[in-house]
Amino acid sequence: MFETAIGKQSKRVKNIVDRNRVKLFAHAIGDEASIYLDESVGEASRYGGNIAPPTYPRVFDYGQIDGLKLPSKGLIHGEQIYHYERPLLVGEEVYCYARVADYKERQGQNGRMGIMRIENNGEDANGQSIFSSTVVIIINEAAIKGMNE
Repeated sequence: MFETAIGKQSKRVKNIVDRNRVKLFAHAIGDEASIYLDESVGEASRYGGNIAPPTYPRVFDYGQIDGLKLPSKGLIHGEQIYHYERPLLVGEEVYCYARVADYKERQGQNGRMGIMRIENNGEDANGQSIFSSTVVIIINEAAIKGMNE
């Protein structure tokens, strides 16, 4: 069903690692480490400033992949893996985009399901990679049938 989307990617979207959003995010995940929140700790660190928690890229805008219309119901977040070249620095600009890496359908215990792998990427203004993440989305049979109707 989504095989034609493999390889398609969004345009780069500028995001900012905002200090207040990092504080809210750290509080929401229950990890209020001083390297994320305390400016004096950040300045004294090897990074020269505060950094964002490792899962912070979850809040970034990765843009729209043209032609990819996932159903609004019947999606399961299967897994997410992050790979960092370096930490995200509070205050920096990050240019993000997403690419459909793979899609397969298979029969499960509860019917047919689609498994989509999306790669999210974050780069600096010069195009140097900061991080990448792989997101696995599972599309249940009811959602697949609904899209075919």
